Amino acid sequence: MAPPTLEKNQLFLGLFIHSVGLGELQYLHDTAVCVDKSGTIVAVQQQCDLRKAEETLYPTLGWKASDVAITVAKDGQFFFPGFIDTHIHAPQYPNVGIFGNSTLLDWLNKYTFPMEASLASLPKARRVYTRCIRRTLAHGTTTAAYYATIHVPSTNLLADLCLSMGQRAFIGRVCMDNMGPEYYLDESADASLALTQQSIAHIQRIDPTYALVSPILTPRFAPACSIEAMDRLGALARETGLPIQTHIAENEDEVQLVRDMFPTAPSYAAVYDARGLLGPRTILAHAIHLSDAEADLVAARGATVAHCPCSNSALTSGEARVRRLLDRGVRVGLGTDLSGGYSPSVLAAARHAALVSNHLAMPHHGALVPPAQRSRARLAVEEVLHLATRGGASVVGLGDRVGGFEVGFEWDAQLVSLGQVDEVPDEGPTGEDRGNVDVFGWETWPDRVAKWLYNGDDRNVLRVWVRGRAVHERT
Repeated sequence: MAPPTLEKNQLFLGLFIHSVGLGELQYLHDTAVCVDKSGTIVAVQQQCDLRKAEETLYPTLGWKASDVAITVAKDGQFFFPGFIDTHIHAPQYPNVGIFGNSTLLDWLNKYTFPMEASLASLPKARRVYTRCIRRTLAHGTTTAAYYATIHVPSTNLLADLCLSMGQRAFIGRVCMDNMGPEYYLDESADASLALTQQSIAHIQRIDPTYALVSPILTPRFAPACSIEAMDRLGALARETGLPIQTHIAENEDEVQLVRDMFPTAPSYAAVYDARGLLGPRTILAHAIHLSDAEADLVAARGATVAHCPCSNSALTSGEARVRRLLDRGVRVGLGTDLSGGYSPSVLAAARHAALVSNHLAMPHHGALVPPAQRSRARLAVEEVLHLATRGGASVVGLGDRVGGFEVGFEWDAQLVSLGQVDEVPDEGPTGEDRGNVDVFGWETWPDRVAKWLYNGDDRNVLRVWVRGRAVHERT
């Protein structure tokens, strides 16, 4: 059941905005983008309207006008690459916004493990996963790196749903044979490996080339896995070349727990490194409390980081020093981290990433950020939107396929509309809801994008495409 081929070629016209590097957005006004039936961008032409596209682009591509579907971004609208969520727990979606007064370790036992265990029920899993996928698509998330549960059937169901609903996804059966409730653990390291292989085999059957859905090896975090289980997963990673996702240095108590459990290991990162789990295809969530030596090790191994600022704040875990990682050459993306995070929106994560970086630049953070480095700790609008798109694409290993508008990239995109204030406003009641972003017309486009970052939500996302397929439309 491979992803379907599109019935028509597609032409997109209007304003395209995308990141071309950390801190740099490119604005392509009056541009035409052609997408073929495989969902791949085959032409990008600036200063091109419909007539010019029909006269020049169609003949070059061998297209006929009758075989082309056309989408035009109107005034106040623009195309933007789809968001990449590099860290999200699909089974935790019903708990979004529920934290109590918890911090990480007690939150896992009070809220997370019971919810995940309950998704052994396939009807419940279908209800939760369907809603999670729909909600994230509505927020413009075209790719998600999902943690599922320890159960093979419900993990496979999540893969099935992502494929049928059209969301690009990495699906990980959670491996944990240690430090969890008795009702929610793999029986042994061998069982953990065997169950993971069953889920991988299922995904290979439904999407043999991993065109849309890919397996990802998912040791929950070091304390939840025996050394034997991590060794087996490291060997499987070497054998298959599959990506890996896990957590690291999210909470100070967690870091101390790792020291106690692995007393001979030089560091948390070294635990993964010794087991063959730290490499260019590894996604490390959080990375808040890494030492300088650990950050250097992560960089040396080419591993990547999923920055989860909403969750880090909600669970009072800490503030990740993203600039420190970027300066070391570590690839960084954004994660919503549902349900430690309170929102399924990557745009909200980007917003919070900017705000958290501002906090790091404040004087009381002198122990973390020396005074001379405070101004550099801050992340600009253009930088966090890079992390949300191209940065995230690189983190999940798709940097040459998605995240921007270039020939050869796949059309993973969203059509964004910003509410324009009428010249003569209506003073009466109105039922129209165009969202929180109000544009008066005198703002520059960089200013409009900043307004969108800080005020936007799913009401601004009119349509979403993955590999050229329309997967969401706001009604």
